Amino acid sequence: MNNPAVLRQPADASMTALIELQGIGKSFATRPVLQAVNLNLLPGRIVTLIGPNGAGKTTLVKIVLGLLQPDCGRVQRSAQLQIGYMPQKLYIDPTLPLQVERFLQFANADTVECLAALERVGIAHLMKQPVSGLSGGEMQRMLLARALLRKPNLLVLDEPVQGVDVTGQEALYQLIGELRDELNCGILMVSHDLHLVMAATDEVVCLNQHVCCHGTPQQVSVDPAFVALFGAKTALYTHDHDHEHDLHSGVVHGPRSAPCQQDSLRNGFPDKGSTHGGVVSSALQGKNQADV
Repeated sequence: MNNPAVLRQPADASMTALIELQGIGKSFATRPVLQAVNLNLLPGRIVTLIGPNGAGKTTLVKIVLGLLQPDCGRVQRSAQLQIGYMPQKLYIDPTLPLQVERFLQFANADTVECLAALERVGIAHLMKQPVSGLSGGEMQRMLLARALLRKPNLLVLDEPVQGVDVTGQEALYQLIGELRDELNCGILMVSHDLHLVMAATDEVVCLNQHVCCHGTPQQVSVDPAFVALFGAKTALYTHDHDHEHDLHSGVVHGPRSAPCQQDSLRNGFPDKGSTHGGVVSSALQGKNQADV
């Protein structure tokens, strides 16, 4: 996972945006949901959208995806834009006899490409397994594989680690960072949780119907608007990672073979001596209510 201390340098200002939003406003009936929102999504950059419930995150994502039109403002999309979307969750009737392979073939009928996508996200061995039998982490990886089948230059990931334990979350964020590097794609992530996501991003946009603050994780974590929303007890911490995690939280490709002791979080804060990178906020811990 990306360490905040070694984040990529800011993108060249001359780089062509995949999507540029300027002055976006959206209301439902007489209730404003978004006001004067600006957002640039660039190749090779991870942008994470955070904010409380009702902040307008889901509405903004729908505008990025082209599913909603803003009431005012401008949306400019690159002519080469190709989006891969990973939904927050997907309900599949557990009685439906649907294999992972068949699910992916709804997006791409090529079996070889489906297998390659599963291999890239680390679950090729589950290709013939029923979707109903997947764990939370396996389900999220399957949805990510489906997004990759679109051959995207922009990945939009809505709560990509929902239903995954802390060590599984870290492994997913590490995978997302690797995909960014390999594909040089832009990534827009949406999250309620701060305890690991702030270490996995280049830029944070804090939304509460308008953009309260934005910048690097270090900049945002001390911004008065961020502190006002999430509290002064929000703590920034760093992770010097010398190993990787498998799907079951074990350590692979590192000096240890047991679960990483530094990866456990208790009461929303790192264990004593933890060196993880991110921001921990008890204000957001455990909240997954529907956003606007």
